[in-house]
Amino acid sequence: MPRPALSRTVGTIAATAAVLLTAGFTPVHGSSSAGPRVAAAPAAVEQSGALFNNPLGTAEEQQRIRTKILQYVGTSPASASIKVALYHFWDQEVGQALADAHARGVGVQLVLDESTVSARPSDPTYGILRTSLGGDTSQPSFVTLCPAGKSCLGRPEFGASINHNKFWLFSQVDGAADVTLQTSTNMSPSSYSAFWNDAFVVANNTGIYNAYASYFTDLVRHDAENWRYRSSTWSPYKAYFFPYYPGTGNTTDTIWNTLDNVTCTYTQDGAAKTTKVRVAMFKFTRQGVADKLVALKKAGCSVELVYTETDSKASSADGQTPGTWETLHSATGFTPLCYHHDHDNNAATSARVIHSKYLLIDGKYDGTVNKVLWTGSHNYSGPALRENDEALLKVDDSAQHDLYVAHFNSVKAAAVPGTADDVPQCKGVLTQPEG
Repeated sequence: MPRPALSRTVGTIAATAAVLLTAGFTPVHGSSSAGPRVAAAPAAVEQSGALFNNPLGTAEEQQRIRTKILQYVGTSPASASIKVALYHFWDQEVGQALADAHARGVGVQLVLDESTVSARPSDPTYGILRTSLGGDTSQPSFVTLCPAGKSCLGRPEFGASINHNKFWLFSQVDGAADVTLQTSTNMSPSSYSAFWNDAFVVANNTGIYNAYASYFTDLVRHDAENWRYRSSTWSPYKAYFFPYYPGTGNTTDTIWNTLDNVTCTYTQDGAAKTTKVRVAMFKFTRQGVADKLVALKKAGCSVELVYTETDSKASSADGQTPGTWETLHSATGFTPLCYHHDHDNNAATSARVIHSKYLLIDGKYDGTVNKVLWTGSHNYSGPALRENDEALLKVDDSAQHDLYVAHFNSVKAAAVPGTADDVPQCKGVLTQPEG
């Protein structure tokens, strides 16, 4: 059973923050409506904040998110728990670290998409986990798979779907309790060395931790019949859990509704202001969201987009039906950038892409001037909304928003082919697997 919901804030320790910043980890300070849990003082304080890998950087920079995950796994003490919901897990070292945690008394639980096994049957990671943890979901440790060709919570009548989640829950690590790590990265070599990814850590927040833990339990149960879309708010965070069922149309689209709350022009301190909307997106094929983004541009918002894949006339079944590519190129002054770069001229290896899935709003949102971000596993595609298991995290924090803007600008500067995106790989004709 989840513990009573409780949000806690850990004070800033300058020396610790300096270490975290050096590692590419920047703290955020949340609000709390309740006092701290009585516990032994940790040797160091883990802060909430953003993490980014850099596939153009050193091995350390490429593996920054992976390193943080290994740190948390390695410092989880006996009797603590680790819960992982993941699409693809092809990393033997991380798998062994989880097995080692189980051996020292940590409860380790994983729910993975079935394609983790079927897409790469020779990869040893799942075998390591299965041998160590077993598959009995009534036990403190286990690894389980969603059904073949289906997410754990997607309804069968909607067809094929996936467990596309990418989150890690740690009940206790050195310096923090109730840690939620929501990321865009799978655990695979290309996720580190070719794909631009992000992660957001929420430390010492029992409310968000319990919300994710409850969703994790639903995933393990595979109870699609009783699943209903939900969200949970623990300031300054809000978590959204998919698939969005029941629902049809734009008004039950989380992203469309978010964008519908944007006011493009406003006055602040007597000066005219413009809201800035930035999107970094691996897959952008949801027509309603494309329509809304273009509408915001036409209404006076500043809109920027870096993407990897859309759909288009060229990718449609009849070769004639326009898609999001045509829509996103229909507004004057709006120039999307595509990032889908065969950097080594080898079609057999992963292209360099933007694999993050985040939205940044700087301006008037929901009637208030603010800086807000949304990140997670949720692509702007139809399946991500209605069929897949996905999680999305909202962070209401100006400093963290600005860190994401800096990341966004780095991705923009590196994007190839950039504005020259009238090419098959950007229009959904040639696709990049999520491996």
